[in-house]
Formats: sequence, C-alpha cells, structure tokens
Amino acid sequence: QVQLVESGGGLAQPGGSLRLSCAASGFTFSNYAMGWARQVPGARLEWVSGVYSDGSRTSYADSVKGRFTISRDNAKNTLYLLMNSLKPEDTALYYCAKGGNKASGPSIYDYDYWGQGTQVTVSS
Repeated sequence: QVQLVESGGGLAQPGGSLRLSCAASGFTFSNYAMGWARQVPGARLEWVSGVYSDGSRTSYADSVKGRFTISRDNAKNTLYLLMNSLKPEDTALYYCAKGGNKASGPSIYDYDYWGQGTQVTVSS
C-alpha cells in the first residue's frame, strides 16, 4: 500500500533553515506529482508546494515563494523540501502528499495520499 514517511522536522531559529524529506513506497513514484502541505492547530490544511512527476515544474504558495525549494529524487523515491529564511509563521505540522496524476495542481484536493506529518517549530 502507499506509504509516505516524513522526516527532518524540528526546532529552528527565525532566519534559519531545515530540510524535510519524504520516503515514498507502495507505488511507482516517478509516475506521480508530489507535494507538501502544512497545518497549524485549529486552521485549515494549507498547500505549500508541488512538483511534477519528472521534476520539470514546481509551484509554491505565495507565503513561501522565494524561501522554500521543493525537489525530488526519483531514483531514491524521495521528496524534499528545503526551507530557508524561516519565520515563526512557518511553524506547523508538515505533510508529504502523493498527487493523483503526473501534474497535480496547487490544491490539497489534487492529492490522494498523505503521510503522518513532521513538526516544524520556528522560535528563538
């Protein structure tokens, strides 16, 4: 079955960096777009970033554009999110998600499987 396991979360200072990873299994990773979303308690799940199945195109929410970089290694079945210039408002539980096709768009409804999440806390 589809499994998505996130790692790399933790505590970072404002202005700092973290890199999240997502190990995927149970499906042909290179055939599907992948993405990241985040959620804070009491708020809606927010789409953060997505990447096409072949890595040729990436997209970002305005709130993270220019600071976060999504990438994937299809040989390792792994998705990444490099987060730079972190802000306290980036604090959230970050989820990895599998797209429904090769080019899923900027909506959480374009994704059909989700990981358990990894906590990112940005605080001094």
